[in-house]
Amino acid sequence: MNENFKFLQGNEVCVEAALYAGLDFFAGYPITPSTEIAEHLSHRLPQIGGKFLQMEDEIASICAIIGASLTGHKVMTATSGPGFSLMQEALGYAIMTEIPCVIVNVQRGGPSTGLPTHASQGDVCQAQWGTHGDHAIIALTASNHQDVFAMTVDAFNLAETYRTPVILLFDELVGHMRERLILPKKGEVPLVKRLQTSVEGGVDYHPYLPREDGRLPMSDFGGVHRYNVTGLFHDMWGFPSDNPRIVQDLLRHLVDKINNNVHQITRLKEYYLEDATTIIISYGSSARSALHVVEKGRLRGERLGLLELQTLWPFPHGLIREKCVNAKYIVVVEMNMGQILREVKMAVDQPEKVFLANRIDGVFITPVDISNLLRLIQGKGV
Repeated sequence: MNENFKFLQGNEVCVEAALYAGLDFFAGYPITPSTEIAEHLSHRLPQIGGKFLQMEDEIASICAIIGASLTGHKVMTATSGPGFSLMQEALGYAIMTEIPCVIVNVQRGGPSTGLPTHASQGDVCQAQWGTHGDHAIIALTASNHQDVFAMTVDAFNLAETYRTPVILLFDELVGHMRERLILPKKGEVPLVKRLQTSVEGGVDYHPYLPREDGRLPMSDFGGVHRYNVTGLFHDMWGFPSDNPRIVQDLLRHLVDKINNNVHQITRLKEYYLEDATTIIISYGSSARSALHVVEKGRLRGERLGLLELQTLWPFPHGLIREKCVNAKYIVVVEMNMGQILREVKMAVDQPEKVFLANRIDGVFITPVDISNLLRLIQGKGV
């Protein structure tokens, strides 16, 4: 048997990918349906010399990984909706202080305690707008285990490249289903190492001064350089400032370093878009049903196509507009009240041709659910 072939749960695949990417510090608090991530890392990390901490709550968890990242470690925490809500203030702190970290949110039904053991994709907008103030964020997702692995590795690479928190928005179905994973060999997938400053000890070090290419070198906290880290607006030395020019420049930097690189950050998969007159847009586990509908419809001669989003934030408005310009109908398939639907409507030239196929009852959206809506739309000729 090929040792690179594994039959794993989605949460286990996330663990394998994080370790492949160089994870060596995890802090978390168990919460359904993400608990298996913490459970497996509690065994795996100590075996390779990494550190695992079970914290008293989700607030402590994200604060712990922020501190560990500052000292030079690749870090991650994992949670679900209620825990993700608790992390928002510290998430904003990591954005302001430009600290690389990965936060996994295996989504379940909400609000509040909701449906702890059922699927939902209701945290999409929270991932972008949960923290206070203006900011940009990277959020990735996946519909199958091979892509869970790829997106998890990508999350670590993007966190290090842009010095930012990256959110992995999986859902309960992806997290708990089992399927085959082909585990890449060591070195097969490129990994981004942390960009360390070339400034020697004893020389004036500017911890928040980007290079010409926009990247921001780091120095491990507690090492040769002493510098200030604050959630307040700060100057290039890291000291608080309310100077309007400094505030303006810092906030523009925090937003532009991500939004100006949307094409480099965007990950998506295209199916049969060349001649499609009806384009389905979906993500996460919902995209599995959407792909089934498209492939069965193509066999009947229907001109269906699928655009599977793997980057939810920053949202690729320009790319959506380009791909959907010739579509007669656009159907967004998701398990919420239409959170990506809003973004698609803002992206296209004719928002009236965008429709929603969704479920919000904790039950997986099926190909039948999607097909029923397609027949309704096409039958009315709207």
